[in-house]
Amino acid sequence: MKKAILQILFFTSGLSLFIACDQGAVYDKFMPLPREGWNKDSLLVFNIDVIDTTQNHNFYINIRNDIKYKYSNLWLFVDIDQPAGTTLTDTFEITLADPSGKWLGEGFGGLKTREVIYKSNVYFPSSGQYKIKIQQGMRENVLKGITDVGIRIDKQE
Repeated sequence: MKKAILQILFFTSGLSLFIACDQGAVYDKFMPLPREGWNKDSLLVFNIDVIDTTQNHNFYINIRNDIKYKYSNLWLFVDIDQPAGTTLTDTFEITLADPSGKWLGEGFGGLKTREVIYKSNVYFPSSGQYKIKIQQGMRENVLKGITDVGIRIDKQE
């Protein structure tokens, strides 16, 4: 009986901790890529509805890669379409492995997930829908080994 109560307490405290850690998340989504690879012409589009324009945010890009991915980095083209009609365009590099070849992401088995801060202390100038478009910027027509791309936006404390 004591063991069952301890298991329930452990589960509920772990669940509470998980929920408490994610209260600042405004947006968090992964998009899977086709098994055959990420075509250089393929855009991943994330639609984010913004209401709060007074709070600053941290903007993360998350990459999930297979350990057979043959590069140590990943170049991305990022476009952010704002509700007012303006577009911000950027090129961003994510380092996935250190110089010795050790993967920097977290995970078990053949997949690693790397979360990298893209922009910090960001505020949204107007409310409405922001469209974030991500395209691979490597020199291959079809890039193999990247399995998912995600975006997470948190309120800055």
